Amino acid sequence: MEKVIDETKQGESLVLQQKEGNTRKLYIESYGCAMNFSDSEIVASILANEGFNTTNSLEDADLVLVNTCSIRDKAEQTVRKRLEKYNAVKKVNPKMKVGVLGCMAERLKSKFLEEEKIVDLVVGPDAYKDLPNLIEEVEDGRDAINVILSKDETYGDISPVRLNTNGVTAFVSITRGCDNMCTFCVVPFTRGRERSRDPQSIIEEVNDLWNKGYKEITLLGQNVDSYLWYGGGLKKDFDKASDLQKATAVNFSQLLEMCALAQPKMRIRFSTSNPQDMTLDVVRTMAKFENICNYIHLPVQSGSNRILKAMNRQHTREEYFKLIDDIREILPDCAISQDMITGFPTETDEDHQDTLTLMEYVKYDFGYMFAYSERPGTLAERKLEDDVPEEVKKQRLVEIVDLQQKHSHYRTQQFVGKTVEVLIEKPSKKSDAHWSGRTPQSTVVVFPKEHYKVGDFVNVKINECTTATLIGEAEGYSKNN
Repeated sequence: MEKVIDETKQGESLVLQQKEGNTRKLYIESYGCAMNFSDSEIVASILANEGFNTTNSLEDADLVLVNTCSIRDKAEQTVRKRLEKYNAVKKVNPKMKVGVLGCMAERLKSKFLEEEKIVDLVVGPDAYKDLPNLIEEVEDGRDAINVILSKDETYGDISPVRLNTNGVTAFVSITRGCDNMCTFCVVPFTRGRERSRDPQSIIEEVNDLWNKGYKEITLLGQNVDSYLWYGGGLKKDFDKASDLQKATAVNFSQLLEMCALAQPKMRIRFSTSNPQDMTLDVVRTMAKFENICNYIHLPVQSGSNRILKAMNRQHTREEYFKLIDDIREILPDCAISQDMITGFPTETDEDHQDTLTLMEYVKYDFGYMFAYSERPGTLAERKLEDDVPEEVKKQRLVEIVDLQQKHSHYRTQQFVGKTVEVLIEKPSKKSDAHWSGRTPQSTVVVFPKEHYKVGDFVNVKINECTTATLIGEAEGYSKNN
């Protein structure tokens, strides 16, 4: 496990979309959460119908798009550096057009066109269907911008182009937006209110992925547990729905079961969950179906009730413990990971100790840990002074990361001597002679290649481990192969 996960990872392996007859070239980069990478696949699909094939060559591109993240300042600074790179290329290729997509586009809006002279168009997360019109405006010599938040846009009618893929695992978006107004978070302002996608379109996408050879999907949303389909519209308007709509509504637990039944041999994951919204029905559904992976990403952000209240997290330390206990009782071998913010405004040493004791209680399998980064426009930025010194933030972060490393090693050690099912995803980064894959708990496993191939389900005997990786040898194909 990396000590601190960089939230602005760029896709490492871009699978090119080549549609016969297309002559224009699209270069697209994605940063931030899995939803951004999924959105980029939707964008590539929309633009494929407008004559664009994707390219790995920035210098040859007719259109360059960067899908951005606003969750932390570091993410935005990374994007600004990339824009400087685009500017240098555009001086050589002046016909090239550059666009900013995603959360930074939504947050900064027209400022991008004013401050970043390299940018020709700015498109928010809900406006990708308008890209053909916006590109036409740019080609006519005008700046183009559309960052209007939608009440119902989910892109359920668009078949994504699988760009960042190994041909085995894929993302399936099921919800957009978030209603949980955490005081540190820009997502409700950049992606709007919660709305869900028609379950039938989700099942159709799952079936299509299986038919194309994919073996695992991850159901995606800012808050998957809030999934609620009652015919369309915002979740907050559900109370206004008709009796028939309410009676036939589909929640996340039901959707999870529908997916599991649709493709019994396909692994199913989901992300991200919110403690206040996760119900035990979801956990029981996980226990009911073998193909639903025993892994839950359950962000807590802090172990201090006082800080949780200041964050508007809508759950207490004690309620979180109860949820963890219930998950462990229903799914004893379920892996749990965390998001943690240290140095939130007014955080004291006592609050920090509460976070460490919470981690000791849960012993997460792995986590994503960050020092607090003030985000413009959030309630925390408007109402709270960022008063924890940077050196204190850094020291507390080191302590949190070190403790997580200890717990991660504890969790991987539990697998030594056991046989686990592994879905082979790719060659190992460290050895061409080994495969790399994951267990249902999302733990990475490496083992000798032998005669196996990417996409195989293999039983692997674990002989040793590191903090983040299990090391073993194959015992044969699993029953799911």
